[in-house]
Amino acid sequence: MNSYVENIEKLFRLNANPENAVPMAKYMKNKFHYLGIKTPKRKELLREFHKENGYPKIEEIEEVAQKFWALPEREFQYAAIGLLNRYSKNVGAEFVNLYEFLITEKSWWDSVDGIATWLVSDLFKNYPELIPEYSEKWIKSENIWLMRTAILLQLNWKNDTDFPFLSEIILQCKNHTEFFIQKAIGWALREYSKTDAQSVINFVQNNKLAPLSEREALKWLKNQGKL
Repeated sequence: MNSYVENIEKLFRLNANPENAVPMAKYMKNKFHYLGIKTPKRKELLREFHKENGYPKIEEIEEVAQKFWALPEREFQYAAIGLLNRYSKNVGAEFVNLYEFLITEKSWWDSVDGIATWLVSDLFKNYPELIPEYSEKWIKSENIWLMRTAILLQLNWKNDTDFPFLSEIILQCKNHTEFFIQKAIGWALREYSKTDAQSVINFVQNNKLAPLSEREALKWLKNQGKL
């Protein structure tokens, strides 16, 4: 096993808290096992470890992420995403294959949203030629997590958002009955409403969205008294 992964695994297991593990797993509907290391403690452990031992080389990051993903406890997947985020602006276009794998394995919103809005987001900003191919592939895949990623990948782009393209993506799945798709549509529109309120208002008025999507899309505008 990669020595970095082996050392982090030992560190996490030494700091496991079974009392925390039960409610943490319950919060995620018992889809994953937990060591019971809450986020602040996990970040503290990793910060101290990296201060003393440094980070893996960028050439090792893909292997490290896959090794973390293979471990049963959820904290290791969080560690993988955090590490990948550190290098996300410097990796090559081929990392889209790794990200696609991570999205579709051990999938739930807690991992997918970080992959979408940090990792895929940075990758597609650096390699915009990937956007048409993969966004279309993912939105047509019927895998709800790939679809959610296609909707959310521009979430933090603000003025750089390609809103016509986002609109096309949303229109392809606006009638989907899955909660996580409807919620993602609303979230993406809500974030963009902070940049261009009128475009979002027009889009919602001109396209019949699921009630959840519409409610989420307009939430910020209503809270700001702009509707």
